[in-house]
Parts: sequence; C-alpha cells; structure tokens
Amino acid sequence: MEIFSIIILAILAYLLGSLPSSIWLGKAYFGVDLRDFGSGNAGATNTFRVLGTQVGIIVLFLDIVKGVTAASLVHYLGFVEHGTDQFINLQLLFGLLAVVGHIFPVFEKFKGGKGIATLFGRLIGIHYVLALAIMGLFIIVLLLTKYVSLSSILAAIAFPILTIFVFKRDEPLFIAFGIAAALMVILTHKKNITRLLNGEESKANLFRGKG
Repeated sequence: MEIFSIIILAILAYLLGSLPSSIWLGKAYFGVDLRDFGSGNAGATNTFRVLGTQVGIIVLFLDIVKGVTAASLVHYLGFVEHGTDQFINLQLLFGLLAVVGHIFPVFEKFKGGKGIATLFGRLIGIHYVLALAIMGLFIIVLLLTKYVSLSSILAAIAFPILTIFVFKRDEPLFIAFGIAAALMVILTHKKNITRLLNGEESKANLFRGKG
C-alpha cells in the first residue's frame, strides 16, 4: 500500500510538471505556438523573449508553482516522517519528476521547456531560504544584463556553491542534487552559451509587455 501511494504521487508529480503554461497561454491569447519562435523552447526564458515581460512573469510563476507543489506532495504520505532522509529523498524524487514532466510534457508531444523554473520551485519546496538567495542572484543578473539565460546559468552554478559553503548542507544526496542541477542547466543552455559568447543572445524586454 505504501509503495502504491508513492507511485500514484510520482505519476501526479510528472503530470503536474507536464502542464505547459507557456504553450497554452501563447495559443490562447496570442494565437501562436511559442515553440515556433525565438529559441523554439517552451520555457520561461523564451516566453520573456517572445511574448514579453508580463506573460513571462506569469509563466515563470506557474512553472515555479509546479515544482513547489510536486515537492510538497510528500506531505500526503502519512507514513513518512517529516525531516527524515526518506522525506527529503521523496521530495527530491517528486520534484525531479515534475522537472522531467516540464521538459517532456505528455500533453504536448513531449516537447517542453528546460525545466529551470520548475527546478527552482522544487528547491523552494525543500529549502526556501536557499531558494530565495538563488532567486536574488537571478534577479540581480537579469536586471544588470537583461539576459534570462545568463541569469539562469549563474544562479544554477551558485546553487551547489551556496549549498556547501554558505548553508553548510552536508547531506550527500542534497549536494549531489545541487551539482546535478547546475550541470543540467549548463547542458540545456549550450546553444545559449554559444550565442552569449558570440554576442547573439536576445535580451528580455523587462519593462514593457508584448507589443
């Protein structure tokens, strides 16, 4: 029964992550499929670039909520004690499945975003103070450079550094999660990194909506 409950919540976490807010909002209010424009990605970064700041903020918020909600599903498992290794491991698992769902959404032929905002939401659900520190760095870099991709990359790199040296977390799985998350962000932003180095990366329109 316990395993069955975990499997059900794991599937739910994936389905939550699969909800493609950027694609649905783009089609509903702009009549476009976000994946046909900009970088061709369905994440918050391309939403800022193609649909503007207002929609970008909405999508960013919704994607974060997916990660927070997925990581919080573990609270429905009454047999898992809060704060234990099992509790944290299941948070990481459910959050990971939400990220996988965001990248490979079953509702949109498995073609989604890069999972950055959902990954961040997953972190909020596990360690909100660390998440706020990373968000602060993201916002500062974004305001200074207007590059959403660069902000995401630097925030991701800061994740394991802050985890180990500032917040002194010593759980092996949590540290591994931080390092893996940073590597994942770098790998999924390879094209962005190339465009940044070549001076070809598009900047976000931070203070005006689309049009």
